[in-house]
Amino acid sequence: MDEARGDTPRHHPIEIRPPDIGRWRHGNTGVDFVHEFDSGRSGPTVLVQALTHGNEFCGALALDWLLDRGPRPVAGRLIVAFANVEAFARFDFDEPDASRYVDEDYNRVWADDRLFGPGDSVELRRARELRPFVDRADFLLDIHSMHDPCRPIMVCGTIDKHLALARALGMPADLLIDTGHPAGLRMRDRGGFGDPASPRQALLIECGQHWEKASEPVARETMLRFLAAVGSVPAAAIAPQLSLPLPERQRVVRVTEAVVSRSSDFRFLVPVEGLGVVAKAGTPIASDGDTVWRAPYDETVLVMPSLAHLRPGNTQVRLGRYEN
Repeated sequence: MDEARGDTPRHHPIEIRPPDIGRWRHGNTGVDFVHEFDSGRSGPTVLVQALTHGNEFCGALALDWLLDRGPRPVAGRLIVAFANVEAFARFDFDEPDASRYVDEDYNRVWADDRLFGPGDSVELRRARELRPFVDRADFLLDIHSMHDPCRPIMVCGTIDKHLALARALGMPADLLIDTGHPAGLRMRDRGGFGDPASPRQALLIECGQHWEKASEPVARETMLRFLAAVGSVPAAAIAPQLSLPLPERQRVVRVTEAVVSRSSDFRFLVPVEGLGVVAKAGTPIASDGDTVWRAPYDETVLVMPSLAHLRPGNTQVRLGRYEN
């Protein structure tokens, strides 16, 4: 980590460079940084998005790589979108966490009452521009990364229907079924994506720590395997671009509780480790004033614990367990 004062870490090392996406501003959709490719054949509409958060640019590197090669879907339509480009434009190597968003979290504004309501923010304006593309998509991949080091996680939403698509990709090893975010609806849970009866499917990949070198190939190969799994490209066409070994098995972590901070006094009482396991039920995990959260069962899994975005109402960790 970089040093701010003495031995105090300021932020994680930045091992990858943000891409120059300016050349992709003008596409063919009338919306900046959104490109659409039509195969001329029937098939699904597929959306791949990066930069949901402006400081998570391993996905932007993957989209830059894809666009540079001129994607040609063999069926249906492919939409490639850079999302919160205003936040990304503010990325500062000295303060890399500051560009997560400009006004509010872009990934908490996807309920109709926000999108069609009177509110205004940089993120709401961008979500309103991208909503028609999201609402047309049969399949969605949203590429993210995490503030703290952790092996990759595929967020499969709040319902089990998305697990089959995650398993078709074969990666990563850890698949997450969670409870959403009380602060607002995520894009990946909007509309039919959150309806068990709808055939529409969405995945959100957390590729690893934001700026570690290993996150870049995870983003790119997840994207390629996703495009093959949904029928946009042939599996044989992506095979030469794949180098990461697939895990021997994939396991589901099912979240049962989101730990939401009530004040700035929130503290962890156990080591903060992504996908760390608390062995015994009843072990104190976190506190906030007089409130103490304890492990609800043996082998409680800590999903993306972090104090990086500590504020009242924010999810600081999710508690779950592995399913056989």
